[in-house]
Order: sequence, then structure tokens, then C-alpha cells
Amino acid sequence: MPKLYRDTAEDGFGKPKPLKRPVQARSKFTVQAIYDAFVRIWRADGWAGVTTRAVALETGISVGTFYDFFPDKEALLSGYVRHCVEALLARIEADAIKPQGLDAAERIGRLVRITCNARLDGLPVFDHEMLMLEHRIAEPKHHRRVYDELATAWARTFAACPDLQPPPSPAAVQAMLLACWGARRYHLLVQPDGADDWVSEIESMVLAHARSR
Repeated sequence: MPKLYRDTAEDGFGKPKPLKRPVQARSKFTVQAIYDAFVRIWRADGWAGVTTRAVALETGISVGTFYDFFPDKEALLSGYVRHCVEALLARIEADAIKPQGLDAAERIGRLVRITCNARLDGLPVFDHEMLMLEHRIAEPKHHRRVYDELATAWARTFAACPDLQPPPSPAAVQAMLLACWGARRYHLLVQPDGADDWVSEIESMVLAHARSR
């Protein structure tokens, strides 16, 4: 039977990836169910408990159906991380860019909270242990892609703030994004003690900087 994906152990090229992106509604439903099962197992047993058979059983599908979408559990993690990024971008679009009638403070505040808070209600689970596994699935080009997508979303959010005059320069917006995204990732990395009030502090700093231009 021909291989449907590149075996990275054989040629040393690339990282494990999902076999295909779901297009039809049924496939999207199946992949979402796989992600939900993955999270349940992850929370109960961690990475060691995540196996293709365990995820298929928890999802209620055959292992063969699982392999239609993911060649192994690393590819599943890769797909899930991309799912988290897409959910984050969609949340920025829905809550910070599209709404009408928001003043700049509320619009930018939403942008910062969504970007910084990895525990925001309604977004997929992404935690310290997942971050520690990113080196197994992500290449520099993947990090660059996420940054470019976030930069576009941030630029569009600030463009939707006609009451912010003068608007911050592209360099200032880039600096604020780097501060927020870097803070989110470093907070996940070191897991400092204390509540998540640091997000409110970051929000205040970004608003103050945006208004000072």
C-alpha cells in the first residue's frame, strides 16, 4: 500500500503533519471529535496516554479512520496546535475586528486579552506541557506563519479604531504584538505564581502606549 505521508524518520525532512485538511462537514465533525478526545486524554493521562488507539477509542471511530487524517500522534498534536491558532485568529476577528460601535479602548483591550490569555473561555486548551512539545512538530517557518497572521490581525484591529488619533505606527503595533505574544508564551513557559492579573497590566500598558503616539 502506498504511503500517504512522508516518513520523517526515513528522509529527515520536515515534521509530522496531518494527512489532509477536512473540507466536508462530516470530515470537519470527525476531526473536531478527535481533537476533543485528544484533550480529554491529555488532561487525564498526559502525552504518554495519547496513543492512536486510545484517541480512536475515545472518539468512537476505528483506528483506520483516525489514520485517514493523522499518521501518528505527533501529527495529531501538529493539527491540534494549528486548530488552536485558527481559533485564536477567529476570536480576534469576531470580537476585536468586526464589532461595530466599539471605542478604541474596548477594541484594543479585547485584542490584548485574546492574544495574551491562554486560558480564555471558549478557546481550545493549550498549556505548558503542549508548549514543551512544540519542538517536535514546529519548524521556524511555522512560527513565522503564526506571527504574520497575528500581525495582520493586529493591524486590522488598529485600523478599525478611527477614534485613535493619531494612529500608532506599524512599528509600534509590531512592538506591542511582540510584547503580548512573547508575554503569553513566556508565561506558559515559566508558570509564575499568582493570578492572571498580569494580562490586565499588559492591557493597560498597550493602551497607554497606543494613546501616546
